[in-house]
Order: sequence, then structure tokens, then C-alpha cells
Amino acid sequence: MAWTVSFEPRALGELKKLDRSAQQRVVRFLSERIAGDHDPRAFGKPLMGDRVGLWRYRVASYRIVCRIEDEHQAVLVLRIAHRKDVYR
Repeated sequence: MAWTVSFEPRALGELKKLDRSAQQRVVRFLSERIAGDHDPRAFGKPLMGDRVGLWRYRVASYRIVCRIEDEHQAVLVLRIAHRKDVYR
């Protein structure tokens, strides 16, 4: 079962602001690990507190915050930022 990965406009803008090597790492992670696996939860951790229901993935110093939509088999990327800025 393949999952689809889509980006919110804010996340797409944040991705474009990263340097090219970080962009490639993030895109490769999302396409190979998340979209190519049968369970996107296997590579991430659930968030807590006011962000319950969201998942985060770690790619080097960057964090990818997503919403997993099981009914559509889709992962919606909400944020991509450095670990010190992503939860602000």
C-alpha cells in the first residue's frame, strides 16, 4: 500500500527556504520512507499536548510535522523547520 505525501503551502515555503542538501534529504525521506512504506507511523513519533494527533519525523537537525489521514492513505506535511524553531 502506497501512501501519498502532500504539502500545505506553509510547509512548501519552508522547504524552499532550506539549503539544497537539506531539501534533498527531506524529500528523499518523505518519498522513500513515508510514501514507500505500509505504515508511516513506523518512522515517527506522535506529538503531545496541544498537538495531539500530529506526528513528527526527524531528518538530521530538521523536523517534519505531519497529519496522517488513514481514510485517504495520505500524509499531509504541515511544517518543516529546524528543531529549535519548529514548535514555535
